[in-house]
Amino acid sequence: MNHAGSRGTAGTTIMRWADELAGHSEAEGMLTRTYLTAAHSGAAEQLSQWMRDAGMNVRRDAAGNVIGRYEGSAPGAPALLTGSHFDTVRDAGKYDGNLGILLPIACIAEWNRTGRRFPFAIEVIGFAEEEGVRFKATLLGSRAIAGSFDYGVLDKRDSNDQTMRQVMHAAGFNPDNLPHAAYRRDNVLGFMEVHIEQGPVLLDENLPVGVVTAISGASRFLVQATGLAGHAGTVPMSLRRDAAMTAAEIGLYIEKRCSGIPGLVGTVGQLEVPNGAANVVPGKAVFTIDIRAETDAVREAAVSDVINEMQAIGARRKVSLDINRTHEAKSVPCAGWLQEQLGAVISQAGLPVRHLPSGAGHDAMAIAALTDVAMLFVRCGNGGISHHPDETMTAEDADIAARVFSGFVENFRPR
Repeated sequence: MNHAGSRGTAGTTIMRWADELAGHSEAEGMLTRTYLTAAHSGAAEQLSQWMRDAGMNVRRDAAGNVIGRYEGSAPGAPALLTGSHFDTVRDAGKYDGNLGILLPIACIAEWNRTGRRFPFAIEVIGFAEEEGVRFKATLLGSRAIAGSFDYGVLDKRDSNDQTMRQVMHAAGFNPDNLPHAAYRRDNVLGFMEVHIEQGPVLLDENLPVGVVTAISGASRFLVQATGLAGHAGTVPMSLRRDAAMTAAEIGLYIEKRCSGIPGLVGTVGQLEVPNGAANVVPGKAVFTIDIRAETDAVREAAVSDVINEMQAIGARRKVSLDINRTHEAKSVPCAGWLQEQLGAVISQAGLPVRHLPSGAGHDAMAIAALTDVAMLFVRCGNGGISHHPDETMTAEDADIAARVFSGFVENFRPR
């Protein structure tokens, strides 16, 4: 596939659309688009228009998802699903989520222009909410589609003290209809999400695309270390119960334990010394731990070792540790048969087939409860930075990704 209509390559179309979509923002001079705000509704209408222009029938479901269906050669055929989210974090980049909606629209526009249809339908889903910014609840759109929506989140409140239920009603969506948003398994052939990598692996290896093997599982902890505060000049080193140094030693162990094992990462993202002072031995420290891995067995082994070592370090330093697990998510493997088909298209394009895990969460995690999933990563620049206004990618890479996606669909063999 070389062109999207008569406006140049698919890549240039995708990049132009991404610029236009970024204009739908709640904040002046930055991209912030959270669930069911005016900016969010504007983006949804813009996506709907592009979908209609590409030859799709468009609808909104009860969660606010934008769903465009490109009918197969036989009406009512099962669908290959694709898509991503169009909500953003605060002060976001233009491509996270959005790329996975815009790219398949551009590809479908070309098939529609030439009158090409497939034995299956293609549905592009703009998931209304994935990031969890407004109501601190993630993957709302994809969970509605997968039939795993947590109805308890409807009572969560935003910063204006409005519940999600109230906001949905005000935007014209009835939460009572959410069960009808769920897809039937026998109407779905699979799910393929295109996403920027959000990391530097493809960039460092000079590769435009990669095949995701799994979305990493994650374990997170909030730890409070309690020792004994003392004067920095009068407490001998051998008698100190230093909470901050206990935390530091634990952090260094995590770094060591999680190094050298492919797909395993460990992070101490926050480390605070409450009421600390330059001349006081810290009596308290609070820190977070985030451990992720491609497979649950690798992650769970690392978590077990970290907890055991933490307790040993605390006992040796006479510092007590209050360890609270705040999050636990299992890894989601991408289906082997879909990875194979995706890899074959990349290889036929003359590109190396690079397999890599995703350390970040995606809508595919939720959709995996409905059907087999696959992910195509696309190289991003600036050291792999994402969720940031410096997030960037090239029209050339967008075009390569569009060709790969097109080849995947054109050669797709249902299981």
